[in-house]
Amino acid sequence: MNTINLALEQRDLVLQWPDGASSRFPYIWLRDNDPAELHPDTQERMFELLSVADDTRPAAAAVDGADLLLQWPDVAEPRRLQLDWLRAFQPGQIRDDPAMIVPEPWPCGFAPARVPASGFDTDAGLLAQLHDLKRHGLTIVTGLADDPDSGVRLGQRIGFLRPTNFGLTFDVRSKPNPNNLAYTAGPLPLHTDLPNQELQPGLQFLHCLVNGAVGGDSVYVDGLNLLRDLRSRYPDAFDVLLNTQVPFRFHDGEADIRSRRSVFDLDPMGFPSRLSINSHIMDVIDLEPELAHRWYAGMRRLKQLLADPDRQVTYHLQPGEMAVFDNRRVLHGRTGFDPSTGDRHFRGFYVDHGELDSRIRVLSRMMG
Repeated sequence: MNTINLALEQRDLVLQWPDGASSRFPYIWLRDNDPAELHPDTQERMFELLSVADDTRPAAAAVDGADLLLQWPDVAEPRRLQLDWLRAFQPGQIRDDPAMIVPEPWPCGFAPARVPASGFDTDAGLLAQLHDLKRHGLTIVTGLADDPDSGVRLGQRIGFLRPTNFGLTFDVRSKPNPNNLAYTAGPLPLHTDLPNQELQPGLQFLHCLVNGAVGGDSVYVDGLNLLRDLRSRYPDAFDVLLNTQVPFRFHDGEADIRSRRSVFDLDPMGFPSRLSINSHIMDVIDLEPELAHRWYAGMRRLKQLLADPDRQVTYHLQPGEMAVFDNRRVLHGRTGFDPSTGDRHFRGFYVDHGELDSRIRVLSRMMG
């Protein structure tokens, strides 16, 4: 039996499908989401909510083959909505999203994938690498051309570069009068970049141009695993760090950029997300004394877990290699190095998460 039954209730139209399932469609939803209300070229919504009464409802409705016909009081001709479309997008059902890739915590002994730069040259290769990056949060690209901009060109295959007060790209090397610890030869504590920004950068790219000094190893920690352990072992610490906002600030002669946020959030699935762990650009902690005691105790617990060498991945990047990682998930740092033994020069830049997700969706659509 392939009959589709419909009922016009007070506020909703109800369709009962041949398999016995039913779907409920508010009348205002049917009007607002009618494909006929989209601009034919841009596919943007043209419907204005205030153009109809809040109790609007169709004067008549009927199933006609593969379509639902709706006659609205203020529209001359009946509107057709495909039944397959209605079932796919029924209210309460989230649209499928190829970029919704569940992150996988790093297992013990995790080693980041070493991906040849040529793997990004084809659409299929790029899509595979972006899937892996979404799952694990860290990739090492190898075989980049001997050209300071070769890493940038690869990043632009994903999306637009994100400018910050450090520029569209930035050169990480020891230099006089540094305005950031990254521009010194000392060790760089594990952190995520720029939580002082209104929108913390998403992906970070660090292209190794020269790494001839003694020391200067790159260190990475999976923040997803870190915070799962914190939640399991020290739930009070997890709660106070999740629910307490603290100030972050970067300032030099040209900029003074500040924000307040907790050191991590939870995403809609309950996974820890948007890590903002960066002690060296925290501003003066301005919490009330009792809360300050609890917050500092929570941070000590987190730092103790962070310091565990078993959860750290250490890698000495070679010229022509580039680390690509999720700056809101993966903490990164560096061991100190001796600039008298050789030069160390990385070029860095950012691409936001929205660009990454857009590229995954477009490539998935192109490839079916």
